[in-house]
Amino acid sequence: METSTFVYDGDCAFCTQCADFIARRIPTGARVVPWQFADLDALGLTVAECEEAVQWVGADGVRAAGPDAIAKLLAGSGPIWRMAGAGLRFPPVRVAAWPVYRWVARNRHRLPGGTAACSLPQEARERLYGPAGRPTTEA
Repeated sequence: METSTFVYDGDCAFCTQCADFIARRIPTGARVVPWQFADLDALGLTVAECEEAVQWVGADGVRAAGPDAIAKLLAGSGPIWRMAGAGLRFPPVRVAAWPVYRWVARNRHRLPGGTAACSLPQEARERLYGPAGRPTTEA
């Protein structure tokens, strides 16, 4: 793998807004891609892992999830963002980061940009919106 990859939930409006923020504001050489359009096998990821948290697969094969993945993404960006990533890896912050991350993940449908679909399990989202997050049309 030549480029590191940051994988997020493309069916979630809140997650997509965060990914758009990364694309606009955080200079990174990583590929930022929704898991629904990523080659999970090539990345060594499972759907369950991607439903659980954002994922990082480094060009060196190192993997991380949740706030650890965010820290890895920030570590490869501009100076201010690198400092934020280092702060996220600082042990007392890292210990608090996972519970905060899980709270955000459970409540993402309530956060700015979130929608009701963000709170649904993947199976229910696919039933309602199709595998690519688009509404299904019944014939």
